[in-house]
Amino acid sequence: MLLLCWLVMAAIGRTARAAALPLPPRLGISHTIHATSAFAMVGAIFRGNVSDGDHFCTASVVDSPGQDLIITAAHCLDGGTRGLSFVPGYHDGQAPYGVWPLSTRTVDPRWTKGHSEDLDVAFAAVPPMGGRRIQTVVGGYQLSSKVSTTSLVHITGYPDSGNAPITCANRITAFGSRQLRIYCTDFTGGTSGSPWVTDGDTVMGVIGGYQEGGNTPDISYSPYFGDAVQALYRRAIRRRMGRSAGQRPR
Repeated sequence: MLLLCWLVMAAIGRTARAAALPLPPRLGISHTIHATSAFAMVGAIFRGNVSDGDHFCTASVVDSPGQDLIITAAHCLDGGTRGLSFVPGYHDGQAPYGVWPLSTRTVDPRWTKGHSEDLDVAFAAVPPMGGRRIQTVVGGYQLSSKVSTTSLVHITGYPDSGNAPITCANRITAFGSRQLRIYCTDFTGGTSGSPWVTDGDTVMGVIGGYQEGGNTPDISYSPYFGDAVQALYRRAIRRRMGRSAGQRPR
């Protein structure tokens, strides 16, 4: 019942909207960001101490009733979440919104069994820190339930060779019946899981899927966010709500 009430409220009024993002001078050309406040919902996933600079994937906060979920590519969390942390808005060695250890991950069983490229999406829980939940600190993107294969999207991610994110905007195209494709320069290793954001506040893809997001830096892919991703999202919410209520998660 609580989940149903939250879904109704989310449909009536969004609680965490992102500001409209400005278009870059040239579509498809990435540029580095050192002032990350407009992109605070996006962060790097670190292994070990942040001071070591070992970030290897990207994630973003999604709106949820528990205000504690991030979305990324499933292949980013293949080894589980132990020892991993999410650092929203990370840049130049700084963690302006804190370092948030990860806990429960939720992936589709079909990804676990066969690594289906069409299901390369994962949600992970971010427990509260200091009595605050991550979504109340940085906001959260809405999860898209409708995808246009010609949408204009912004992608922001963290190349593992740098200390600041890059961002790019361009129009997407369909790649087969279950994948999306975009041309944006310099999305190298570390950018897997980068959110595809449309209308300023809606995530409708993540870098992943085909070739785990692409094997060239200038063309990236995402699984189509259809019914399977929506079901995975609802499962992640149920797991978090069950755990909060002291129930054993399924």
